[in-house]
Parts: sequence; structure tokens; C-alpha cells
Amino acid sequence: MKRSRIIVARVACLLALAGASASSLLADEQTDRLDALERRIAALEEALRRALPETGEDAKELKRRLEMLSKELEKARIGDAASPTPASVHGLGPAASKVYGVEAGVSIGGYGEGLYQDFDATRDNGARTGKASEADFLRGVLYFGWKFSDRIVFNSEIEFEHASTGEGGEASVEFATIDFLLNAPVNVRAGLLLIPVGFINEMHEPPTFLGARRPDVERNILPATWRENGAGLFGEAGPFSYRAYLVNGLDASGFTAGSGLRSGRQDGSEAKARDVALATRLDYRGIPGLTTGVSWYTGESGQGADDAAGTVIGARVSLYDLHAEYRLRGLQARGLWAAVTLDQAAEVSAKWGQVMGARMNGWYLEAGYDLLAFQGEKTRQALTPFVRYERYDTQDRVASGLVTTGVNDVKVVTVGAAWKPIFNLSVKAEWQDFDRADGSGADQINVAIGYLF
Repeated sequence: MKRSRIIVARVACLLALAGASASSLLADEQTDRLDALERRIAALEEALRRALPETGEDAKELKRRLEMLSKELEKARIGDAASPTPASVHGLGPAASKVYGVEAGVSIGGYGEGLYQDFDATRDNGARTGKASEADFLRGVLYFGWKFSDRIVFNSEIEFEHASTGEGGEASVEFATIDFLLNAPVNVRAGLLLIPVGFINEMHEPPTFLGARRPDVERNILPATWRENGAGLFGEAGPFSYRAYLVNGLDASGFTAGSGLRSGRQDGSEAKARDVALATRLDYRGIPGLTTGVSWYTGESGQGADDAAGTVIGARVSLYDLHAEYRLRGLQARGLWAAVTLDQAAEVSAKWGQVMGARMNGWYLEAGYDLLAFQGEKTRQALTPFVRYERYDTQDRVASGLVTTGVNDVKVVTVGAAWKPIFNLSVKAEWQDFDRADGSGADQINVAIGYLF
């Protein structure tokens, strides 16, 4: 018995040393040492089988420790890819932030959402909509990240839209960045960047917002999801956080009267970069539960095109938004106002055949309350009825001599509820009343399921 205890003690010491080696490996990322540790564990298992009876209590305890150490080794091998979802980091959504929380190596996360839309058969003016009900697996997304070290981090988002790469679907890189983490106030980011505007553009994982559909103001005025190639700085100082990027400009040839800047996004794909732009954001979180901030973007979008007289079209776009969010216990409230000015709107309209707004603007207010919040730790569920009011116009002001029909002057009232059985999963249902100035609005009902991991 004494000899067995000595053997147990020695093996336990070896396990402790091996465990310490595994912890250091997470930081050092040395593959050869991981291989050595695997061999060491195998040798310990063989020594255990020879030294102690299979049914002994000491042997069972050592087996338990070996199993824990093997799991730790596996965790080191995959770089904490299966670690729990952390909170939002550097303005990104919870799932997109996972790579910042791993010790080293690879991180895998993702999100997805399916959407059912049922459209009214008639518009407000009595005309038929001609729209059939639609069920769509809107997007499936995977995040892949790699933490080279505590200072250098790669992060990316790969999105598959509409469940296919054909029939209207596509696979796209939503963002792909290298972060150089220098210190809290000043860090460097480069690659395909999410433009830091509004609420949804950077943090668009379905369980993080209330609606079954993203707010129309954030889609048609800002416009989410918007990414461009570039580089810049980000950081935090006390209650303030900021991001400032230099990116390739928009492409005015894609602008449309109905969706504004949306189709002028270049998405990092062979992007025209004759014109560049500056995108900045500043947020303040000095009051518990409250976030307030401003975003600003400016840059030309003509990308070298010229008008009928042969003069280069600059078409400077200036976009800014004011945003605020307040969360207290079960209450969630958001407000956002955004405006866009487009220089040389007349030239852009004539060149590409669109009646472009020289000014576009929009705003919305949204509030919801979690009816299960009073249960505290008794439940992880949330049931949040909500209401949102939006107003936007992509042709708020047009160039002299151009006229509009009012079709793009829109009011939207959304009433719905979001149920979250756990934080990572949401089921949402809502009714939307669309009112357009020309009477062509059509109401719809939406049901969505979304997840993140």
C-alpha cells in the first residue's frame, strides 16, 4: 500500500507538471511541445496500467486527472474553438468577438437566420402587390479567426446568402481583418472592414436585435451590411471608444433612387479605389446601461467617371448618424437618426439614369421590454414585445429640375415580439405597416428564427 501511494504521488506530480506544460503551450503555440506532451501522457497511461490495479481508488482518480489533461491538450490543439461565446468586443457582435477570448490558435463561431414573409395582396392605393409569401434561409454565416499571439489577431466572416450560390444566393466575405493590439487607446486594423455606422452594420447577429427584419433605415440610408477595403485605428479611453478607417470610396454608378447608396457598396471585390473615404465613429458609455455616439463618413464616389462635357464627377458622399441605446433590466430602447448628402446629384442622375437624392435621411425609435426579466436567475429565457417607428426618404431633396413620385418617402410601423429560450437563439414575429407617400405601401407579416454560437 505504501509503495502504491508513492507511485500515486509521483504520477500525480508528473500530471501536475504536464498540466503546467499544457497551460504554457496555450500561450507559446509550440507544436513540437504539444507533440511531446501527447507522448508524455501516453507514457503516464502505460505506467499507470502497470503500477496500479485497475479497480483501485487511486487509479480511478489518476484516470480522471489524465482524462482532464487530455481534454486540455485537445483544447490547446484547436485553440479554444469550442469556448463559450463572449460579450461584444471592439464593436463586433458576440459570436464575431470569440477570437479575442481564446488563449491562442483557431476560433470558430457563426450565426444564421431564416425568415418567412407574408405580404398583403393589395397596396394602400388598392393596386395588387403581386407578391407571394416567401420562406427563405436568409443567411448562414461562419466566423473563422486565428489568434497568432496576444498582439496579433485575424478575424473573418464568411456568409452564404439564400441557402445557395445560385438562384439569387451567393457566398461572400463579409469582413476579414488583421488586428494589431498595441494598447487600449490605440490599436491598428487592416483588411476588409465593416464601416462603423449605426447599430446593425457591425453587430448584425440576429439574437442581438429585436426585429425579424433589420430596420429599413439602417438598410436604405446607412446602408447595412457595408464593408470596404482599408485600414485604420480603434481603441478605448475611459468611457469613450472609437474607430477611424481610411477605405476605398463608394461607386456612384451603383446608386439607385430607391435604395440610395446601397448598391454603390463595393464589398471588397476588385474595388475601384481612385476615390477614398474616411469612416469614423465615437461612442460614450459613461452612464450604466446607456450608449450614445456619432458616426461620420465622407469621400468621393465618382471613381473617375466623367459627365457629358468630359468633366470628372466627384460625387462626394457625406453620411453621419446620431445613435443612442439604453438598457435597464428588461427595458431595451434604441434611437437613430441618419442623413446623407450627395454632391453633384444632378450629374450622377444624368450619367446613370437615376433620380438621385441630393439629400437622404431617416430615423427610427424602438422600444421593447422583457416580460421575464423580473424572474432574475430563475430563467435564462426572454420574452420581449417591442414596437418600432421608422421614417426615411432616399429622395428627401433632389437636384433642380428633377421630380419624385413619393414612392421613396416611407413610414414604417413595426409591432412584434422576440422570444429567446437562451441568449444564443431567438424566435421573432412581427407585423409591419408600410406607408409610402404615393400610396403604394403594402403591409406584411414576418416570422424569423436566428442563432449565434
